[in-house]
Amino acid sequence: MLWDVENHSMPRTAAFFDLDKTVIAKSSTLTFSKSFYQGGLINRRAVLRTAYAQFVFLAGGADHDQMERMRAYLSALCRGWNVQQVKEIVAETLHDLIDPIIYDEAASLIEEHHTAGRDVVIVSTSGAEVVEPIGELLGADRVVATRMVVGDDGCFTGDVEYYAYGPTKAEAIRELAESEGYDLSRCYAYSDSATDVPMLESVGNPHAVNPDRALRREALARGWPILDFHRPVRLKQRIPAFSVPPRPALVAVAAIGAAAATAGLVWYANRRRATVA
Repeated sequence: MLWDVENHSMPRTAAFFDLDKTVIAKSSTLTFSKSFYQGGLINRRAVLRTAYAQFVFLAGGADHDQMERMRAYLSALCRGWNVQQVKEIVAETLHDLIDPIIYDEAASLIEEHHTAGRDVVIVSTSGAEVVEPIGELLGADRVVATRMVVGDDGCFTGDVEYYAYGPTKAEAIRELAESEGYDLSRCYAYSDSATDVPMLESVGNPHAVNPDRALRREALARGWPILDFHRPVRLKQRIPAFSVPPRPALVAVAAIGAAAATAGLVWYANRRRATVA
C-alpha cells in the first residue's frame, strides 16, 4: 500500500504507468479497430489483421522487431485518416471499449498515488488521439504518447512526429522531471514489457506488471517487485480500494455531511415543537 502522503516541502514525485497490458488488458489502439471499420476508416481485411496483431500482443509474443513492424503497419494504415473523425470515434466508443478492460488493481494504484500526493502520468506507445481520452478517463495528470504528423488538410500523413517507445519513454520522463520538479529517485513506474526497462530503471521504485518473459527475468535479477493484475472491471462497478477519498472528495464529503446534520437537527427541532404543542 502507498499510504505515505508526500511531504510538500520536498521535491514533487510522480507515478508513471505504461498503458497496454499494464493499466488496461488489451492494446488500446487495436481495441478500436472495429469502431474504425464501422466509421469507414479501414476495411474488413484490416480488421482481421489488427485482430491477429491483438492476439500476438496478448500472447506476449510481440518482441521489439514485431512492435516495429506493427508500428510501420499502423502508420501506413492511418495515412489519410481525418484526425477530427478519429477523435470523434474514440470519444463515442471510449466507455464501451475501454472502461470494461481497465484493471481493478491498476485503478486502485492510481487512486493510492493520487491520495499520497503524487502525479499520475500515462506513458504509452499508442497514439495521442487514443491515449489522451483514456488518460482523462483514468484521472491521469499528464500523458506521454506517440504523435503522428498531421497535414494541412487535417489528415494523418503516415509519418511519425514523436515515437513514445523504449528509450524515448525514459527521455520523456526525465524531461518531465526537469520541467515539473519530480525527484525521480522517489518516483514510481509500472510496465509489462522489457522494452520499457529504460523507463523502469529511470525511477527509484520500478515495478513489473504482468511481465513478459524478458522483463520477468530482468525484474528477478534486479529485485524489482512483480505485480499480477488480472481483474478487469468497469470503473463504476469498482468498490474503492481504501476508505480515504482524494482531497477534493474529502471537501465534498464534509459538505454533504454538514448539510445532512443540519437537516437532521431542523427535523428533530420541528418534531419536538410538534410533540410539545
